[in-house]
Amino acid sequence: MKGVFTIGIDRRFADELARGVLAEHGGDPLGLADVLILVPTRRSVRALREAFLRASDGKPTILPRMAPLGDVDDSEWDLSPGDDTALTLPPAIDPTERDAQLARLVAAFKDDQGHPIAQSAAQALKLARELGGLLDELAIENVGFDRLAGLVTGNFAEHWRRTLTFLDIVGTAWPAMLAERGQIDAIDRRSRSIRAQAARWQATPPTTPVIAAGSTGSQPATRELLAVIAGLPRGAIVLPGLDGEMDQESWDKLEPSHPQFGLHELLGALGVDRAAVPDWPGSRGGDRARRTLVAELMRPAETSEAWSRPDPAALDHVARADCATSHQESVVIALALREALNEPRRTAALITPDRELARRVAAELRRWNIEIDDSAGAPLADTPPATLLRALVAAADGGFGPVDLLALLKHPLCLLGQPRADLLDTARRLDRKYLRGLKPAAGLEAVRRIVANQRKDDDADADAVHALIDRLDAATSGLSVLMAEGAPPDALLDATIAAAEMLSSTDTLWRGEAGEMLAETLARLRGAWRDQPAIAGGEWPGLLAAMLAPVMIRPRYGRHPRLSIWGPLEARLQRADLLILGGLNEGSWPPSVETGPWLNRPMRSALGLPQPERRIGLSAHDFVAALAADHVLLTRAEREGGAPTISSRWLARLDALLGHDPNAATPPPKYIQRGRRYIDWAEAIDRPEGYKPWPRPAPRPPLAARPTTLSVSSIEQWRRDPYGLYARQILKLRLLDPLEAELGAAERGSALHAALDDFLKRHPSGLLPGDAVRELENIGERHLGELLTAPAERAFWWPRFQRLARWFVGEENRRRASGLRLLDGETAGSIKVGPRNHPLTITAIADRIDELGTGVWEVIDYKTGRVPSTRELDGLFAPQLLLEAAMAETGGFKKIKGKASEVILTYWRANGLGDGGEIKDIKGADKLIPAMLALVEKMAERYANPATPYVALPQPEFVPHFNDYEHLERVAEWSTTGGSDE
Repeated sequence: MKGVFTIGIDRRFADELARGVLAEHGGDPLGLADVLILVPTRRSVRALREAFLRASDGKPTILPRMAPLGDVDDSEWDLSPGDDTALTLPPAIDPTERDAQLARLVAAFKDDQGHPIAQSAAQALKLARELGGLLDELAIENVGFDRLAGLVTGNFAEHWRRTLTFLDIVGTAWPAMLAERGQIDAIDRRSRSIRAQAARWQATPPTTPVIAAGSTGSQPATRELLAVIAGLPRGAIVLPGLDGEMDQESWDKLEPSHPQFGLHELLGALGVDRAAVPDWPGSRGGDRARRTLVAELMRPAETSEAWSRPDPAALDHVARADCATSHQESVVIALALREALNEPRRTAALITPDRELARRVAAELRRWNIEIDDSAGAPLADTPPATLLRALVAAADGGFGPVDLLALLKHPLCLLGQPRADLLDTARRLDRKYLRGLKPAAGLEAVRRIVANQRKDDDADADAVHALIDRLDAATSGLSVLMAEGAPPDALLDATIAAAEMLSSTDTLWRGEAGEMLAETLARLRGAWRDQPAIAGGEWPGLLAAMLAPVMIRPRYGRHPRLSIWGPLEARLQRADLLILGGLNEGSWPPSVETGPWLNRPMRSALGLPQPERRIGLSAHDFVAALAADHVLLTRAEREGGAPTISSRWLARLDALLGHDPNAATPPPKYIQRGRRYIDWAEAIDRPEGYKPWPRPAPRPPLAARPTTLSVSSIEQWRRDPYGLYARQILKLRLLDPLEAELGAAERGSALHAALDDFLKRHPSGLLPGDAVRELENIGERHLGELLTAPAERAFWWPRFQRLARWFVGEENRRRASGLRLLDGETAGSIKVGPRNHPLTITAIADRIDELGTGVWEVIDYKTGRVPSTRELDGLFAPQLLLEAAMAETGGFKKIKGKASEVILTYWRANGLGDGGEIKDIKGADKLIPAMLALVEKMAERYANPATPYVALPQPEFVPHFNDYEHLERVAEWSTTGGSDE
């Protein structure tokens, strides 16, 4: 068996290969053991071993030697033990160490203005990895750095000229650095090894069979090795899915984005005509209609006029589900995988390059207690031990602010020498009692001061919290000092590890697969980043995350034997009874076309590097290989993160090939209709069997629990939302202040009210002095100063206050000149309503009351936000001023003698907009005031009856503008039952 062969795309590659090898060499067990089979990946090796077991019906068999193509160090490559021509190449530099050294070069490079091109250590590391990818690509394509010097910098923009300057420095410094270490890049070593092995076999051809199977020869060194293997006395090349039926015109016009392009180039390098490539012995036959479908689907654009519509039966093995969202897509895939398990021994696999989709599917499968085998694994950075380190450095960097502090203390591995339950209890007390509200100053000492300021006698909570903060300080002080001063990454890493071990424990932190992998990774990082320059402490959290980002962890056992998730590369040569091709959107599969940050397209062309479209061709080959499997489900999400997506070009081609317009009203093709059942299942799986919502909340507390004193703002809440009043006044529920709250509109309004009242108390009567505006500004500075510490806040709000001050002083002088007299400001009043057996006292604090004439009072309400609308006033849903007027008419303001015979009500819009302020009178106040008083009398009477419920939101048109109890009222549940006008 010698030469170049192919196994059809519609055949199970590994099974066909195994059967062919057994047919040729199975009669001689020792001869079979001499066969060397080279396949693309280690996973392919495992797949081929399983194929041999299937082909031999599980009988004990001495298998051929199998190794990944390109891993020349694999012992299975050694065909001549003791041969003194064995490969002797320098060792490869560890990838982690290479990242660190390249990051150092990147961080040292500055632009023409002397600014570093990397804004942080983390960005330097990310650029270093991109640079490493460029180094690998140059090594793969055998392009030396000296070629970069030949690029004409005058042809490129200034940015690219600087980039070439940096690459020229790297081209000199990096090889010298490697030579000093006696090392070479791993990809360079791989390419040299492959070329050396090719030369070795060419000089001394092995006498035993060598088979290279499944490779498209996408890399020059691999193509050279395949050419040598094809010329060996017993060498064979087995190509995956060569299209021998494509017309010659299409074959000649293939582009890099076509799935056959790699094989086209390989055959050219081998000097073999496509027509001369036979099928692998024993693999003839298959499904011709399916092969024709794939060929027509991928026909080059230049010959698309020759498109012929395939037999619809060619898609009988395919179903397609276009899902509404990425969540629905993950549920659809999980259901399809779960369905496969209903049939004994049936296997199924998801193939997708979308790691987010893979994680979602794995999560959805857990509803059936299924742990799927994911070939890519999970990011180490997201495991509990690594997230503890990330939470630790984030807290230290943020000065142990409340959010970061609680995230650290509530981490499942944080113990601080206590039982976990005790630590959580103390952390929750710290949260509720001491950390809510405005963000404290940085540092644990600020937290201690908060606790001390709120401490009471025999305060057990304060004692427990103080002890917890002391233990945390002892564990993290070393790291905090280093981060405050700046230090080299290896020192920061040592300090982080030491602090983490004190936060948790060595047994807990390094236990299990994640702990062991993290320990190994950190050990490599400590060695790789030794002797690096110091960085600012604020850069450490980002750098640590970037260090851990590429490391993946795969569980050693406990995964389902019949379900898998593969990336497109891992899926090569593998088959399952059901293949699900997920994430079929542009930018995912196929991937987006990017040249990277270091070279643009003209530079790549000048260097002879392939353009990024080559990756699309490889991706297309993976797609069509999977599409031709026994049973296939194609899935995509129409929206991702709320944004519409673009269907993969291959799905769009499939629609065009079948004459289907997704936007037309005509029925879709049957393969799309077959996929609809999975979407129906996904929609039904979480749909409840019946919908019986609870009715609108309407509690009826006993009379003794009902309030007897309410403020005018509570009257408004009572009017708009009785349930909210019940929750606040009877249940005593209060919304917790947010963590790290910012001073906002409410605080600005209170401070402005205080400033205006302070100013009026200084000048209660008479015309204002000439410097009144400046005086009011000084008072405003004192009251608003804390709110305007941020430059952006001051730039926005202070000019508005200055406009308000000018308007206010001018308006005051105008009013005072007409004989107005200030009675009082921020003054308390009350009025009593309701039945004798359960009277209700209504209280208020009036912003300001003026006397316009004898017995004529004006009650003023300063508004920094919205002013009630006429509809709200006429509907009696804005009771504050109306009830304050009733208090004025009944002598309810204790600090003001007498009572008003007439009351005028005005809102002063004090927001600094326009001229600075605006006065709005309430029209018809003489009628609204008695109507409001009569209404609250009636309400007090009704609610003195224990049978009267506190109904949630009885008037949907006038719901509260801010409602802290909406989640308790379950509005969305009872307002959609269909039996209500709402």
